[in-house]
Amino acid sequence: MSKVQLITKNLGNHLIEKLEDANTICILASFVMKSGVDYLSSALKKAVENGAEIKICTGDYLFITQPKALEELLSIDQRINLRIWKSNGVSFHPKAYLFQSNEHDVLFIGSSNLSKSALHNGVEWNLLVSDEQQVFDEVQSEFLKVYYSDQTVPLNQETLEEYRKGYDKYHRNHPNLVQKWTELEELDLMLPVEKEIAVQPEVIFDPSVGYGEIQPRFAQVEALEELNKTLDEEYNKALVVMATGLGKTYLAGFFAQTFKKVLFIAHREEILHQTRDSFKKIMPERQFGIYNGKTKEGQADAIFASIYTLSLKKHLEIFQPEEFDLIIIDEFHHAAADSYQRVLEYFRPRFLLGITATPDRNDNKDVYAICDGNVAFRLDFLDAINRNWLAPFQYFGVYDDTDYSQITWLGNRYDEEELLQAQLREELALKVLRAWEKNKQTRTLGFCSSIRQADFLSNYFNHHGYRTVSLHSQQMGMSRNKTISQLSSGEIDIIFTVDLFNEGVDIPAVDTLLFVRPTESLTVFTQQIGRGLRLHPGKESCVIIDLIGNYRNADIKLSLFDTQPNDGKTRTIEPTLPFYCEINLDLNVINLLKVMSRKRQPRREKLFNDYMDLKRELGRRPSYLELHLKGASDSPQYRQEFSSYFGFLKWAEELTDEEIEIYNRYEDWFVEVEKTGMAKSYKMVVLLAMLEREASNWYHPISSREAASFFHHFLMEKEHRKRIDFSDKGAKKLWEYDKKGVSKLIANMPMTKWSGSSKGLITYENDIFRIKFEVKEGEDQVLYDWTKEICEYRLHYHFERKAKKPLFI
Repeated sequence: MSKVQLITKNLGNHLIEKLEDANTICILASFVMKSGVDYLSSALKKAVENGAEIKICTGDYLFITQPKALEELLSIDQRINLRIWKSNGVSFHPKAYLFQSNEHDVLFIGSSNLSKSALHNGVEWNLLVSDEQQVFDEVQSEFLKVYYSDQTVPLNQETLEEYRKGYDKYHRNHPNLVQKWTELEELDLMLPVEKEIAVQPEVIFDPSVGYGEIQPRFAQVEALEELNKTLDEEYNKALVVMATGLGKTYLAGFFAQTFKKVLFIAHREEILHQTRDSFKKIMPERQFGIYNGKTKEGQADAIFASIYTLSLKKHLEIFQPEEFDLIIIDEFHHAAADSYQRVLEYFRPRFLLGITATPDRNDNKDVYAICDGNVAFRLDFLDAINRNWLAPFQYFGVYDDTDYSQITWLGNRYDEEELLQAQLREELALKVLRAWEKNKQTRTLGFCSSIRQADFLSNYFNHHGYRTVSLHSQQMGMSRNKTISQLSSGEIDIIFTVDLFNEGVDIPAVDTLLFVRPTESLTVFTQQIGRGLRLHPGKESCVIIDLIGNYRNADIKLSLFDTQPNDGKTRTIEPTLPFYCEINLDLNVINLLKVMSRKRQPRREKLFNDYMDLKRELGRRPSYLELHLKGASDSPQYRQEFSSYFGFLKWAEELTDEEIEIYNRYEDWFVEVEKTGMAKSYKMVVLLAMLEREASNWYHPISSREAASFFHHFLMEKEHRKRIDFSDKGAKKLWEYDKKGVSKLIANMPMTKWSGSSKGLITYENDIFRIKFEVKEGEDQVLYDWTKEICEYRLHYHFERKAKKPLFI
């Protein structure tokens, strides 16, 4: 029976009671005090020992949360999941406590933060809501959106120390605040600010054109053929990269026909319903279910699940690890997130399929590794344009004279207020208007940085006689579908928007895109460009009008239009384009990009910031391979800038004094291992064979015959994809193991060639491969660890690049 109760005192007693028998606990407290952690720590410890899943999220707003409180939270039990909301000055005041048990679902929402006074004897109002399933599910869903938001970071020793420094600095500048807060704890320090709080944007779906008889077409035919080859080759994972507009959802449905039970996972609720409806058209005889915060239809042939709901242990363990034959992850570039990793680690499907248009999470966080580097099919938007499956484009780079170097950078975006001061100028608005009037076609989407900028530009354009609308996630009293219909029919000229049309929405009639914001993410830029490339009757091409200033990423954004691989190098001025596409740049833009490409320090700063973001996430210094797989910058840039990853660590002051000595002594060796040419993997495989002998003697000489068994096993028996390095005629003989033949190959390819190119660091004589340096006593372990890090990174990167190419053996 449902129950609603007002609680005005001793909330802590109620929380402790619920902690005793809960199996899922979610706590969202804007401020956490040491007194509050002390009050609940025993109950939290007992709960986690009883097997409860615990998630706690707090914020850094005004640096009120005490570092000591966070430290004690960390010390309770490592199984408790903790995250911090990075407010960047925006007020953050939620207070909610959610408990699920086998008998009841109970939540408390009100005024109480996590402090003793708030939980015990303070004047607080909180509502207890029990067994209201719809309300509980909605609150839990909203909690998970906050908890897994990009604005949160894991709480670990690294992020705790960073918070402590920020806390100390803030309170040095506000000396009276900390004493008053310590004494009164729950004093109301709410300082309202007129900034927009990040809200999960609603996704709008334009009615799609029916297929008639549902069967594969265009790119779907080729993609299905390659997926079937992948199955024949006994892979159990694959990634499909297809540009927006080519039918990834229907492809997933066609592929799913041969599997008995299917799980489709997405991060947006609307996508679940859209995909279910598409699957129904393909397989009308099957049963389909939705599994999200509001609906739990777990008994069906195909289940369409919200990642936020499914990531909770309570919901995940409703299903057996081997229950699904096929799991499909939509928008797979999100799959590196913690929520997805928990789900992927739990299930053991017959096959895992990732589908995306933009495979690089946060621009370069690698997701290929999640599918073991097996890219079954790839068709980017430039290739699709060449095949006449998407519309060609004309790109106009318009010079923006705003000096972005004077605007504070907050690690992943510009300070919003400072950016607005630069953007909300009539002078700039007039420049945007004139560039649009000169190049526009008939129907325009305008992408803005903020709601206030969208409103400002919409009013400015309307004042000059055009029909425009500002459409965003906080819009009230406006029918979005009606607005989209008006744009499609030509009743209005422009929709100005803020991140509303990135994923899951199509307006095929749009023929002009207007970018009036700095490009902070190439992934988002790619998604937004996809909004204008859909084919539509009477639409010959898409016009892209883009303001380019000296903001971050301006010097690399045009690489998006380059069809040639660049190995992390930047070629921005003369990209290679498909037929019928054009790039037109203002002379000032060309000069700006040339200057920016020559300025190295800003790039170093970005590499450092991206490294520190990952270090905070992991709570320790990342390995080289982790930097590549999870870091936001393209890993080859560290080698290009600093000759080696460990050279970067020295520059970033991330090495101890002892490690600096070791790096200086063996620098030539680390650089050699980093930079030696690798058309094939053979050099690193031989080095890995040496490293198998552990730290004390890995650097001792080795013969080709000694390395042969490891070499053959590594390339022939571990993974199918590694056989790609045996594509030449001589190497194919190794399909049947011949130790003498393998030895001869090793002697010729890696050993002799590496000896000749190593500038004396390596010799190979009389079948003895030798590294030519002395190892100082006590330094062998660090030398071993760093060499192995570089070796493992280079092998992974090598096979990953091979996997991205459409080559099958």
